[in-house]
Amino acid sequence: MISRETIDRIFEAARIDEVVGEFVNLKKRGANLIGLCPFHNEKTPSFTVTPAKGIYKCFGCGKAGNAVGFIMDHEHYSYPEALKYLAQRYHIDIEEEARDEKSAEEKNERESLFIINAFAQKYFSELLHNHPEGKAIGYTYFIERGFTEETIKKFQLGYALPAWSAFTDEAVRNSYQPGLLVKSGLTLSREQEGGEGNTRYYDRFRGRVMFPVHNLSGRVIAFGGRVLQTDPKSPKYVNSPETEIYHKSDVLYGIFFARKAIAENDFCCLVEGYTDVISMHQAGVENVVASSGTSLTREQIRLIGRYTKNISVLYDGDPAGIKASLRGIDLILEEGLNVKVILFPDGDDPDSFARKVSHIQLREFITKNAKDFIVFKAALLLQEAANDPIRKALLIKDIVGSISKIPDGIIRAMYIRQCGAMMDVAEEVLISEMNRVRREMVKKQAPEQGLEDLLPAVIKDEPRAMESLSAEHQEREVIRLLLGYGDHEIFFEDPSSPAGETPESKMTVAGFIRSELEGEVELTFPLYAKIFREYFEERPDHAGKTHFINHPDPEISKLAVDLLANPYELSENWSRMHNISVPGEEHVLRHQAFGAVNALKLRRVQGMIEDLQKKIKTTEREGPDIENLLQEKAHLDRIKAELGKAKGTVVIR
Repeated sequence: MISRETIDRIFEAARIDEVVGEFVNLKKRGANLIGLCPFHNEKTPSFTVTPAKGIYKCFGCGKAGNAVGFIMDHEHYSYPEALKYLAQRYHIDIEEEARDEKSAEEKNERESLFIINAFAQKYFSELLHNHPEGKAIGYTYFIERGFTEETIKKFQLGYALPAWSAFTDEAVRNSYQPGLLVKSGLTLSREQEGGEGNTRYYDRFRGRVMFPVHNLSGRVIAFGGRVLQTDPKSPKYVNSPETEIYHKSDVLYGIFFARKAIAENDFCCLVEGYTDVISMHQAGVENVVASSGTSLTREQIRLIGRYTKNISVLYDGDPAGIKASLRGIDLILEEGLNVKVILFPDGDDPDSFARKVSHIQLREFITKNAKDFIVFKAALLLQEAANDPIRKALLIKDIVGSISKIPDGIIRAMYIRQCGAMMDVAEEVLISEMNRVRREMVKKQAPEQGLEDLLPAVIKDEPRAMESLSAEHQEREVIRLLLGYGDHEIFFEDPSSPAGETPESKMTVAGFIRSELEGEVELTFPLYAKIFREYFEERPDHAGKTHFINHPDPEISKLAVDLLANPYELSENWSRMHNISVPGEEHVLRHQAFGAVNALKLRRVQGMIEDLQKKIKTTEREGPDIENLLQEKAHLDRIKAELGKAKGTVVIR
């Protein structure tokens, strides 16, 4: 775990304008910088960077954060990965805190597996480039496949010798433990005669060209090996098994090299194998990944969905292969992504076609031949059904099943209309079938709740939601003033001042809010209450807005940025050219602070009055109890009226 001191140093060094400026063309506008948002398409700049606060916010799509958050959003890094990226940029050494013995041991083992895989990659690459057998067999194979030297080095391709334990022996000579080599999946073990302690270790990959698999940050987590000699007993490909750092259902081959191009092009090409990815990269199409021979999983689809909502699946034209993958495409639809299908000419796959045509021709082919999946599937199955009504009925159910998985109702309606025309079936029939399928889907997801119960549950809660909205707004305003102006001073009338002197005393906004609310009014919304408590109690020497902008809790950090970002900036021309002085919010803080605090007090008093009214209704009409309750209510009514005058209104909801 990266130490708090190191994190603070990274935040101190990382200038938001420098970090964002590497990816966005920013122009000066007053105290801020503006540019076109990198997270959505826009023609008029709505993306604002505020160097003084160390934050960015797009007032178009809502993306907001600090320097670390920008790297996480733009590069799709995790929090630690973004910190390490900035640490490297600003030449800060990463210092990590010691953990408890168990977690430290687990972390050390994970890191050891990364180190072993990095060693293996360098070992296999070294053999490919410098060993006589590696050059004669492995390197020659890649060159014959049309891969350039640059491509071979980019993807860190390698070669494994056919000897039984060449890699394992070399790793042990370099002080790697056999037990960890087995855990990495690179080494296999077998107990020999003689019992415990007499274990034989040998290589998983032998006599194969090697394809390293990288995670999102570029570290090698696994390998795929392709055999070059024809052997009916040996599988064509051998892949690393599941390990502590490699879960094949979560990984896509080539994602590290493709992620930036996928985001820039706003679509991802999905192919089947390693060489498909490499050949297309070499041909200039870099937004491509592969499922590496495994069935497409939800985790892999969601990984693509972090970069784009548009997927084009590339097929080699084999009907059997296409049918086998239709189920996986239904999963893509279910996750809300848009799917197109690209068929290559007979006899060609992405690898061979990319080597056959020019870069421009490949891009044009992908653009022109991308067909909508639902339409493609309907046409494919219609061919099979021919004039058989039974098969056509099954086809309709199959197509409607796919459409039903699409979350967006408008898109579903468009597909129903298009498929109805293609299959010569009334839209009403398709809609009826789709509704039946979706009802079944809902029953599976929530078997105890009927469809008729879903909408009323929302409607019944609406009045309470509207009441909460007002309360939420009041607490949000207090936290906004606290974060934005907590250390600003405001002045008050001081009746104890001697006659003839200015009757004023001063206090910070934070001090005023604390003195008025602490012990009197509690914030009811957990996130606001947590910030309020941390501002005063957990950090008496609080760092103000900077502390919360850079908070390790992403919810708090995002809220702080949202509260502090301002889409408007007063032009200097008012005072410079027109000699008109317009006060900013810092000049009316006393009014703002009073209003925010009184709004919360009013809400509390109103709650107390409502509780008293309930007691009065259940108390006997005569006697001391009812008199006390009525006196207490009258007292609260007076407080409510006074607070209403101070706030300038008597309406609190």
